[in-house]
Amino acid sequence: MSTYFVTAIDTDAGKTVVTGLLGKYLKQLGQDVITMKLSQTGCESLSDDIAVHRQLMGMELLEDDINGLTCPYLFRFPASPHLAAAMENVNISEDKLVKAIECIHEKYEHVLVEGVGGLMVPINEELLVADFIQNHHFQVILVTSGRLGSINHTLLTLEVLKARNIPVYGIIYNHYPVTEVQITADSAKLLRRYLQSYYPQALWGEVPIVHESATEKLQLELPGWFE
Repeated sequence: MSTYFVTAIDTDAGKTVVTGLLGKYLKQLGQDVITMKLSQTGCESLSDDIAVHRQLMGMELLEDDINGLTCPYLFRFPASPHLAAAMENVNISEDKLVKAIECIHEKYEHVLVEGVGGLMVPINEELLVADFIQNHHFQVILVTSGRLGSINHTLLTLEVLKARNIPVYGIIYNHYPVTEVQITADSAKLLRRYLQSYYPQALWGEVPIVHESATEKLQLELPGWFE
């Protein structure tokens, strides 16, 4: 069994789409896989991100999606989880999150857990996303992009992972939003060189550019992944 934690360099970097596409990719390899979401704010009754995962994976919503097991905490206010939870007089329990992941793992071989924001986002007053990953020894899949500023955000994130001895399974370079060709190419080149120097075991993948009318055919480019 394996658990992969999908995090990103920032909010709106593409974690949700990438997590769904990873689920689709593993399904096409014949793997027994499901996705989860640690927590989501700005919605009620059902996780919007889980719905996106299922759509990309070509699946209907599961009973575990509807009953909340695949996203243990939902909050109405669109903010960091610790704040949104406090506004509803809720404290997000690390134990509850872990038990949900363990329960899902009893049903599926591979679990992809989408995080919230970036590594240093507070889950509650005492726990950061990075703490949660480190405490439970998850392998990280990091989503980045070619937008201006992503080099700084990506290298800072990798430095945190390195300092905490958190294993990086791979980086997925998201080509959305589309940026200047020179910036996109140079950022990818620099990040790949950094990986080769400091994380030679980490894999590289990409979300390619496709025409808007063909988004349902979108496939991750993941040479060497999950072999």
